[in-house]
Amino acid sequence: QVQLVESGGGLVQAGGSLRLSCAASSRTFSTFIMGWFRQAPGKERAFVAAIPRSGSDTYYADSVKGRFTISRDNAANTVYLQMNTLKPEDTAVYYCAAGLRVYEPSYWGQGTQVTVSS
Repeated sequence: QVQLVESGGGLVQAGGSLRLSCAASSRTFSTFIMGWFRQAPGKERAFVAAIPRSGSDTYYADSVKGRFTISRDNAANTVYLQMNTLKPEDTAVYYCAAGLRVYEPSYWGQGTQVTVSS
């Protein structure tokens, strides 16, 4: 079993930045593909970004390319999401995820709220 705990969410003005962190409990953290998803009010949960075990490649939704950066520290069992130039449409609950497939994670965190005011 893998426990994921997100932190770093909050309220920010449009154009601002936030950095989300996700700490994993598993000793096998380095074997998982780690990702971030988000769910806006009234919408389905959607893929945001993912990073494989080695960190050599990264994947992003078109809506966040060039603004968000995903990274991981396998020694610290932590994955990050640096979010820059935030827009009101980025407002959502952001979930950390882990698994063996980029778009089909097996484990989820509880989520952290990100609110971007205009």
